Amino acid sequence: MENGCYKLSWRERIGFSAGDLAQNLIYQTVSIWLLFFYTNVYGLKPSVSAVMFLVVRIIDVIWDPVVGAFVDKANPRWGKYRSWLLFAGIPLAAFAMLCFWNGFSGSLLYAYITYVGMSMCFTLINVPYGALNSSLTRDTDEITVLTSVRMLFANLAGLIIKTLPLVIAIFAPKVMNPETGRMEAVYNTPESASAWFITMSIFALTGLALLIFCFFESKERIVMAREDTENVKVSDLWMELIRNRPLRILSFFFIISFATMSISNAADSYFMTYNIGATPFMMTVFMWLGTIPAFIFLPLVPAIKKKVGKAGMFRIFLGVSIVGMILMYAIVSVPSLKACFPLLCVVQFVKSAGVLVATGYMWALVPEVVTCGEYTTGRRVAAIVNALICIFMKAGMALGGVIPGLVLAWVGFDAASQVQTPLAEQGILSLVTLIPAVLFFAAIFVIGRYELSDERMDQINSEISKR
Repeated sequence: MENGCYKLSWRERIGFSAGDLAQNLIYQTVSIWLLFFYTNVYGLKPSVSAVMFLVVRIIDVIWDPVVGAFVDKANPRWGKYRSWLLFAGIPLAAFAMLCFWNGFSGSLLYAYITYVGMSMCFTLINVPYGALNSSLTRDTDEITVLTSVRMLFANLAGLIIKTLPLVIAIFAPKVMNPETGRMEAVYNTPESASAWFITMSIFALTGLALLIFCFFESKERIVMAREDTENVKVSDLWMELIRNRPLRILSFFFIISFATMSISNAADSYFMTYNIGATPFMMTVFMWLGTIPAFIFLPLVPAIKKKVGKAGMFRIFLGVSIVGMILMYAIVSVPSLKACFPLLCVVQFVKSAGVLVATGYMWALVPEVVTCGEYTTGRRVAAIVNALICIFMKAGMALGGVIPGLVLAWVGFDAASQVQTPLAEQGILSLVTLIPAVLFFAAIFVIGRYELSDERMDQINSEISKR
């Protein structure tokens, strides 16, 4: 170890990464499926759901900096950051299950209470978990490896989550399909409500067990002394944003990235159900292909980064995703090609490869901006920085939650109808392709201004050590 550049064992890498698997089993399920559940099972209108998603994100903007300041200031007995994996894990799992319970079907108040509660508990885990990453090591190469492992686990969660239609089909009621003459599970009607609750309960309890595993396997090494953080205030978050230029750039990149992913993820279920007419198996295969490229390309990230640099890697993979989105729009717009599901799967793989690498590697930059702030101010307020990142992440998710609901309302989407109008189908297709492509063009412009190269980070770490 030199200058805080610890090398981690594979046991610790896996243990820490289990925390991301846990969070994504819960939160990614909510991000991808909650809007679909609200409109098709619970009984809310798309426009009402869109407003609720926006309100919850506004509450997050107030709540996240409070959590960041409190976590940096507090010193629980089981670790400054890892303790919160236990403290908030149980209520997070409980609220996540209640979000998909249909006991108060159509009640907007119940939806608000459970969704706000789940989101607040998620912040109590996500902010300290992000700060925990920064406390393990300063080594940029080790952080790249750790981020690759972490993102593999996050995408493993995505792979599991995207089997949700198949899991629901096990518990959902069966009806006769007049076209095939076979009994098929129904997953997009109020009659399948109990199946959704059972499925979410399985995911949430598994996530809780993984958070406990992460707690036991992670070791905090780089944490500021109690006297250096006892005066941390909520206002420090905004001061850090003002004086830390790399943090500002990364924050705006997080907004765009999470808006893009949230829009596409929320729209995928509508796209496969109404534009493609997919069975639960086809939908699962399509969504799997939105995750499988991670297991191929993320292990190659350290080598790719050394070859083309951070900026080059972002440009290449964001560009690949844009090409995939444009190709998907073109294919689905041609009736003869639209029916070719294997071709659609190929394009989904290409698009997802770009998205997964670019949005996965961005997490490796968070410890860098934490260290940059420490170099500037002398205080390593990791939770404050992660709270700020979390705010911008959720701002992006707010856009990603509001835009699909508003677009669906504008194009006249009707959840009660199995066949949508051409305008509604075009609106859904745009949510999956054109709108994300435009946002990723903006992302290329923003991340191109990030200035912390590996060489600069080595210099910063060396100078901090000399102090």
